[in-house]
Amino acid sequence: MNNILNLIGRDEELFSQDIENYNKKLKEIVSSSSFLVIGGAGSIGQAVTKEIFKRNPKKLHVVDISENNMVELVRDIRSSFGYIDGDFKTFALDIGSFEYDAFIKSDSKYDYVLNLSALKHVRSEKDPYTLMRMIETNIFNTDKTLKQSIDNGTKKYFCVSTDKAANPVNMMGASKRIMEMFVHRKSKDINVSMARFANVAFSDGSLLHGFNQRIQKQQPIVAPNDIKRYFVTPQESGELCLMSCIFGENRDIFFPKLSKQLNLISFADIAIKYLENLGYEPYLCKDEDEARALAKTLPKEGKYPCLFTSSDTTGEKDFEEFFTDNETLDMEHFINLGVIKNKINFDEEKLKSFENSIKSYKQNLSWTKEDIVKEFFKLIPDFGHKETGKYLDGKM
Repeated sequence: MNNILNLIGRDEELFSQDIENYNKKLKEIVSSSSFLVIGGAGSIGQAVTKEIFKRNPKKLHVVDISENNMVELVRDIRSSFGYIDGDFKTFALDIGSFEYDAFIKSDSKYDYVLNLSALKHVRSEKDPYTLMRMIETNIFNTDKTLKQSIDNGTKKYFCVSTDKAANPVNMMGASKRIMEMFVHRKSKDINVSMARFANVAFSDGSLLHGFNQRIQKQQPIVAPNDIKRYFVTPQESGELCLMSCIFGENRDIFFPKLSKQLNLISFADIAIKYLENLGYEPYLCKDEDEARALAKTLPKEGKYPCLFTSSDTTGEKDFEEFFTDNETLDMEHFINLGVIKNKINFDEEKLKSFENSIKSYKQNLSWTKEDIVKEFFKLIPDFGHKETGKYLDGKM
């Protein structure tokens, strides 16, 4: 934890005071409740699962499509915390499948359902097929599991949104904004809460996680030098989600308050700190060819090849924001957690039209990215999507 904090330019944990103030209540509620964590083997899902597990729940079931990540989650929990008296089980299931539906039918009684499953990468909007899977995962699987929770008498449903849902400029952020609309529709029948937060440092698939991979494979470190981001640690992401799940009122969205503790830092600056922490002096290369050529030899001299460039790919947001001007905020209740207080807000006809259009595309097995962008604009008229024709997969 302290090492990650150092790399992202911080020396304090974000939510330690809020967790300390509410920990007794958290333990009381968690230890007397049952939980289902969907998408529990991803980085945020694992963090949330550990926050629940260490407070001794009556039942904790974890579902994720990744069998390998699930194995690591169990090893991590057993090695860190050991065992609990309650029922702890993991299931390698796709929540869009009939096997998952059978699982829910057989063991459906949960006080809290937390959905952490998502396609989270901006690069996933590069082709229409992965983009459709993003819609299925981020929007329709959320709606499906919400309905199942309502049918089964679940007390509370929690799901993760994203800072990129506030005034979205990419399809991932827009899909989460639309997800929020679908959540509002179901909030008439179940209490729901959400969270928006910054990048999770060294989470699976992130650029910082990629630094670890590059070092292991003796490959150059590449990062944008013109993009600054806020970062939370994996543990902080788990704490934020659990606090929202347990204490959020209907339709509340929790987010980290912008403060001196939440440091804005560029990817290039983190790369430099990361390499120096490993004992390397960063060596700035002029292009990809030079960086690749030096990757096998330069580290022996105590230097590491880096390529820091400006960003020009589709979907990159110039700055990060957790809320919009027209959202009502509660900044007093918690020390480092802000809360968006939402009144119910959705357009039934537009949601139905969106559902019907997407259903038609899927039935015909034919759609373009332009078709989907058009549907997104119907729900988000001020969607700031800009197509540059360049994507992260086209770069090192």
